[in-house]
Amino acid sequence: MRYFNCSLVIFFFLVGNYVSGQEDHQEQIKNVIEHFFDGLHSGATIIIKETIRSDIKIQTAFESNKGTSELRDVELASFLKSLASKKKEDSWKEELLDFSIHVDKNIASVWTPYRFYFNNNFSHCGSNSFQLFNDNGNWKIIYLLDTRKKKDCDE
Repeated sequence: MRYFNCSLVIFFFLVGNYVSGQEDHQEQIKNVIEHFFDGLHSGATIIIKETIRSDIKIQTAFESNKGTSELRDVELASFLKSLASKKKEDSWKEELLDFSIHVDKNIASVWTPYRFYFNNNFSHCGSNSFQLFNDNGNWKIIYLLDTRKKKDCDE
C-alpha cells in the first residue's frame, strides 16, 4: 500500500509538472505573438525581428475580385519595409479576438481570429495562423498565414 501511495504521489507530481510546463510554454508563445503585434502597431521592425526567424515564410489568403481563392507570398524584406515606412500619424490596430495555442515539444501552432482597424476605422477581418519553433529556449515565429475579408466579420 505504501508503494502504491508513493507511486500516486510521483504520478501526480509528474502530471502537474507537465501541465505547468505546457502552460508556461503557452504563455511564452502568447507573449511572442503579442510582442510581434506591438511591433506591427508601432511600425518598429526591430521588435518584429525579435519575434521571428530570419527564414520566416509569410503568406496571405484572400478572395480576388473575380471570386477566386488566392494565396500570395509576402517577402520578409517588403513586409519590413512597409512597416518602416508607416506614417507616424497613421494608426494600425489588429485586435486579436482569441488565442488557440497547441504545443508539442519544440513546435507550436497558434490560431488568432482578428479585426483590423486603420486610423480607428474598421478595415477587414480574418484569422492568423502562426507556426513557432522553440529555438533553444526562444520561441520564434517561422510561418505566418493570414486570411482577409471585408464581409461576415460580425462588425
